[in-house]
Amino acid sequence: MKKLINSPEDFVRESLEGMASAHADLIKVNFEPTYVYRTDAPVQGKVAIVSGGGSGHEPMHTGYVGMGMLDAACPGEVFTSPTPDQMLEAAKQVDGGAGILYIVKNYSGDVMNFEMATELAYSEGIKVLNILIDDDVAVKDSLYTQGRRGVGTTVLAEKICGAAAQQGYNLQQVAELCRRVNLNGRSLGIALSSCTVPVRMAPTFDLGTSEMEVGIGIHGEPGRKRINVLPANEIASMLALSILDDSAYKRVVREWDMENGKWFDVELVSPPFQKGDKFLAFVNSMGGTPISELYIIYRKLAQICAGRGLDIVRTLIGPYMTSLEMQGCSITLLKLDDEMIKLWDAPVKTPSFCWGV
Repeated sequence: MKKLINSPEDFVRESLEGMASAHADLIKVNFEPTYVYRTDAPVQGKVAIVSGGGSGHEPMHTGYVGMGMLDAACPGEVFTSPTPDQMLEAAKQVDGGAGILYIVKNYSGDVMNFEMATELAYSEGIKVLNILIDDDVAVKDSLYTQGRRGVGTTVLAEKICGAAAQQGYNLQQVAELCRRVNLNGRSLGIALSSCTVPVRMAPTFDLGTSEMEVGIGIHGEPGRKRINVLPANEIASMLALSILDDSAYKRVVREWDMENGKWFDVELVSPPFQKGDKFLAFVNSMGGTPISELYIIYRKLAQICAGRGLDIVRTLIGPYMTSLEMQGCSITLLKLDDEMIKLWDAPVKTPSFCWGV
């Protein structure tokens, strides 16, 4: 395998250094511990949004730091969760006095470390809440999770909640909004090839030249099944119908009581999608799929939604949550209300999202 790197050990640091140099007007990077933060942080009186996860999924999360989205992002090593000290120091860097919302993908390492960071922040007098994203309909459990994985809805939650925080929502309001976005988003993806982690320089899994993996995770973990490669229309139909036919999903998640400093269980139910609902349709490249192919997937997705009486009112198409150079795609459908639409349309300026400014 060939990669544009100097040494595997320096991959993450040198990438972040280049990113900071290219976008010096928007972001800064702190090392030891590593986190990316907006240049004007902390913004006094504003809820700060912090997220993070393993590197290799760029532009998530570091590309979403800036006005109208994240205040800070904590990148771990490739496909490895960031550490609690990264999350804590990032929170301290961007805390403007109105509190911190951690947006956490449902992967075991991310969940454990963000929970530890929440407790550490509480001990230092910082108001913190964290909301879990678990939108992947592929599997109930996987190698990396307890329950559904957090995938494409994470990107949408970071934009919508970032806009809300920018507009002055308080911490409880932003957390409730994030929870609502998660409950109304569902995702499913496929892989046509593996990816190569720099320190290994070998594919993370074996996939035959005529095979595809359905329900792949963003780290290359297996999904529902492995089948022969299908035409684009059949792939789009399989993904879309699996999402649309997903029944109401019940689960119990842990959330933080920042008044009393303890965790408590919350039962959540994702509502079914119904005729007449408005949607944001997100067709995502896993890193190695050209946008021309994504539009072929979207073409069929739009036909299916129209046939079900579902109204796609916003779209996002491109490589926004990747798995290095993996070939494949995912579809995310987020049921929108009027508030979410306004927040999605609100101005944003980050290295990878920019409109309305």
